Amino acid sequence: MNSNSENRKISVIIPVYNGEQSIGRLADELISQLSPIFKIEIVLVNDCSPDNSEEICIALTGKYPGIVSLYSLAINSGEHNAVMAGLNMTTGDFAVIMDDDFQNPVSEVIKLVSYMIIHDFDVVYTYYAVKKHSYFRNFGSRFNDMVANLMLKKPHNLYLSSFKIINRFLINEIIKYDLPYPYIDGLILQTTSNISKIEVAHQPRQTGKSNYTLKKLISLWLNTFTSFSILPLRLATILGFIFSIIGFLIGIHALIEKINNPDVPVGYTSLVVIISVFAGIQLIAVGIVGEYLGRSFMSQNKRPQYIIRKSYKKEVPDGEG
Repeated sequence: MNSNSENRKISVIIPVYNGEQSIGRLADELISQLSPIFKIEIVLVNDCSPDNSEEICIALTGKYPGIVSLYSLAINSGEHNAVMAGLNMTTGDFAVIMDDDFQNPVSEVIKLVSYMIIHDFDVVYTYYAVKKHSYFRNFGSRFNDMVANLMLKKPHNLYLSSFKIINRFLINEIIKYDLPYPYIDGLILQTTSNISKIEVAHQPRQTGKSNYTLKKLISLWLNTFTSFSILPLRLATILGFIFSIIGFLIGIHALIEKINNPDVPVGYTSLVVIISVFAGIQLIAVGIVGEYLGRSFMSQNKRPQYIIRKSYKKEVPDGEG
């Protein structure tokens, strides 16, 4: 490890949602294992969690003054918006972004930070030899990976893990984005190519159940589709052109058939199929355009990424620390 590592300040950003059973122990272990090596701060962002997470996080700010801070959001804004809130509040040279579910051991945080300091990348992603997520989440991750390859021109061998570390340069660039639909990995990929990855251990979720739902998965895909690429609009144009040609060819075929055999009745089934296909394509295209227009409208309306209702940050008393 770099001999100057003790002079580097590490910020650990943890979005908290239904984390009452894990966040206290996670903060304890992070501080006990990292503070002897690095200057650290832990930025907790309570994403309007319905459980007792906020009270536990408030207690942590009192237990670890000058190290743990809490920002409580007024409404549930989603993981990426919560991370943006945390990034705007960090003061470290690097920011580790991790979940509150203990699936990433604290020992791997040290490994990740040490690797970053030695190699000086803008971002280091993690990947797992074996992932301990549910089948549904693994499927969603694979699909999201394919979408990112197509939409964001992501390197094919890069896994966009939520557990990663970014440097101050990248933090400063990301927080310039003030529109209401942030996608952290999209912002990273459009800002830098100085990217690396490192294998880390992954363990089963120790408490509670995953917050990864179909609704959140669809929201993530829409963010990728419409916030960082115009490819869906181009695909809609191409599909429209292709099906127009198909319709033209079907029309010629029907005309030739009618000329060759005037007694051929008009096909009801084929007519219904053709109308259904074309109507479906039109609705998809209109929906894509509407999604872009809606997001543009919300951006022009200055919808905030997040709203911080309360913040808790206690300073170290004089003579201590």
